[in-house]
Amino acid sequence: MRRAQAIAVVAALVVTASPATAAPLDGHVRVDGIGYAVGESKTAYFLSGANGNASFDVLNQKGSSVLRGKAGASLGGWNQRFTSVRPLDLSAVDKPGRYRVRVGGVTSPEFTIGAAEDVFRPWIDKTVEFFQTQRDGADVVPGSFDRKPSHLADRKATVYETPEFDDQDRPTTVLKPIGGPVDVEGGWFDAGDFLKFTHATSYSLASLQYLQRELKKPHAGLNAEINHGLKWLDKAWDSASKTLYIQVGIGPGNEDLGFKGDHDVWRLPQDDDALNVKPGDEKYYVKHRPVFRITAPISPNLAGRVAASFALGAQYNARQNPLLAKKYLDEAASILANAQTENVDPDKLVTALPRAFYPESSWMDDMELGAAELAAAGRVLKDPRAGEWATAATKWAKRYIDSGETDTLNLYNTSALAHASLVRLLRNGSVRKAEVTERDLTEHLKKQLQSGVDSAAKSPFRTAASVTSFDAAPRSFGFASTAQLYRSLTGDRSFDAFGTRQRGFALGTNAWGVSLVVGAGDFSRCIHHQVANIQGDLNGGKKVLVGAVINGPNKAGLLGDLGDFGDMRPCQRDMKAFDGAGSEFLDDTRSWATSETAIDFTSTAMLTFGLTSLR
Repeated sequence: MRRAQAIAVVAALVVTASPATAAPLDGHVRVDGIGYAVGESKTAYFLSGANGNASFDVLNQKGSSVLRGKAGASLGGWNQRFTSVRPLDLSAVDKPGRYRVRVGGVTSPEFTIGAAEDVFRPWIDKTVEFFQTQRDGADVVPGSFDRKPSHLADRKATVYETPEFDDQDRPTTVLKPIGGPVDVEGGWFDAGDFLKFTHATSYSLASLQYLQRELKKPHAGLNAEINHGLKWLDKAWDSASKTLYIQVGIGPGNEDLGFKGDHDVWRLPQDDDALNVKPGDEKYYVKHRPVFRITAPISPNLAGRVAASFALGAQYNARQNPLLAKKYLDEAASILANAQTENVDPDKLVTALPRAFYPESSWMDDMELGAAELAAAGRVLKDPRAGEWATAATKWAKRYIDSGETDTLNLYNTSALAHASLVRLLRNGSVRKAEVTERDLTEHLKKQLQSGVDSAAKSPFRTAASVTSFDAAPRSFGFASTAQLYRSLTGDRSFDAFGTRQRGFALGTNAWGVSLVVGAGDFSRCIHHQVANIQGDLNGGKKVLVGAVINGPNKAGLLGDLGDFGDMRPCQRDMKAFDGAGSEFLDDTRSWATSETAIDFTSTAMLTFGLTSLR
């Protein structure tokens, strides 16, 4: 129930599902929950309330010390209890194996050091597993949660007029049907709820397909998820009527108007199909989910990223299925040609309903990505328009760079992928009238990374992502991916250590010592995900949502008092001792602002794992 959602709060406190984490007075060692690659910098942190000198040992599995060193100078205090955060440089340990770090009487969790491919490629499998769990429709993968087909009524869905929303994101007008039936069955759930958004799906598809193109060894599981996502995206764009279906389902309902939405019910997805409802019933829109659309001209952020997803699909299928590749190429060209690129108001870009769920203001990066991938697809398929698309990509790149924007890879910004793809087009001679040079693009990537370095210098854990805003985990992985892209394009390794530290933050080198990736290290137990909560283990056992990425720390007090939610199974872990710097992390199923999963979070992490495995 992502972003701003209305939840009915019950005064009763939720029963604690696991024992509170007691903080030893002598401190804590924070390490990357997956581990480190041979040859890369390796930083752990010692969080304590003492400011004196500290020494550390790196222990192998036999308990023998393989490295002794002194902790670095304190990088700052975290909260009143933990007044010192000191870096521990483990880089000298490069022999593959399993290790722990010991500082005085405190020992870290175990972590791995190994060849990059051995350590990180398996995490492509694990993040793919999350996408399998997120599947909707008839073609599901049962997996550990015994997933069942769901929302089959989406095959004959009704299209509704866009309603107005209040400041609690509830629709304030009766839903008015304007079209249908349309087939929008399939696709992926967006997050811990069961809504489906074209905005997040196309971003995730572009990221997954970019990685698939980069991998030296094709990944069958990844390809199956890509095909699943493309099949649904193909339903979302109707080139004949120039209509883009942007959303299936509605978040909060409105009790005053007599109907519930997806965010008002905690259940398994197949339960919706079993509802016996008729128009006017309060759960009618839970089973018969409304579809919302926009028509040409299409919001350019959506047009660009949807076009890129289709164009990447065309590239992958060019040899094995030329007819499908041509279909995807035509879909990509169709939607990009229908993008609104004049008089664009960045504050009115279409993302989701309500827009507050995903308040994006960036769009020229998406247009650059769409045009660049179309050019690459056109080149492979020998389409005469390839040069035109390549030139357009340079135009959008120039306009984007000139805007002064330095945000990097995340759901709201695709410029890192766009620049990397465009550099390759420039190198292979595909652009005749280029408005940017290769250097322009790589220097802009460098500027993005330097902005992250500057932000990280203010944090004792050297994290570039804000811990008082949404998306700390995916933004950390976005910086890590961008560092990898920059290195692969330029050979410049000056941002390698920065990127590794950002990955580490999301995997455990943070104040809480918690991994924001389920299954890695000491990961979050109480994630905000209906299927995992109802059918999974709440103690970190075997039946967990492996590979899922959660939001991570957020602004303290953002949600206020938390309350129960219907059939939600109680689960929380007390980590208040580690809250600081204006932030908190609630390992609590009720806390969607810190513990909810999402496909865009996970696709960005998958990209990081995949690119790192190619070192």
